[in-house]
Amino acid sequence: QVQLVESGGGLVQAGGSLRLSCVASGNHFSINRMDWYRQAPGKLRELVAGISSDDSTYYTDSVKGRFTISRDNAKNMLYLQMDSLKPEDTAVYYCHGDLSSTLWGRGDHWGQGTQVTVSS
Repeated sequence: QVQLVESGGGLVQAGGSLRLSCVASGNHFSINRMDWYRQAPGKLRELVAGISSDDSTYYTDSVKGRFTISRDNAKNMLYLQMDSLKPEDTAVYYCHGDLSSTLWGRGDHWGQGTQVTVSS
């Protein structure tokens, strides 16, 4: 099976920056698409940014121009550079992978989440 593990969360002042990382580990899989989601207290989980196998990207409106998603295919790594952070960006951020394998087919995989807190 495949594991997704996030890192890089923390406490930052408004206007600051953080870089989240996610590593996909396991054997015999390929990546179709990877995304960053976030969930704030009392709110639904929302898609923040995504990147497809052709490197096309998506950003939700509230983070456009501030966040940048990227990937390193050789290392099975996913990144989210977050600049000009705002208190409303405070949430648990989750790495999501749409992965395929000749052993188990295609499916969704999630990391355990990393907390991002932005103070005003």
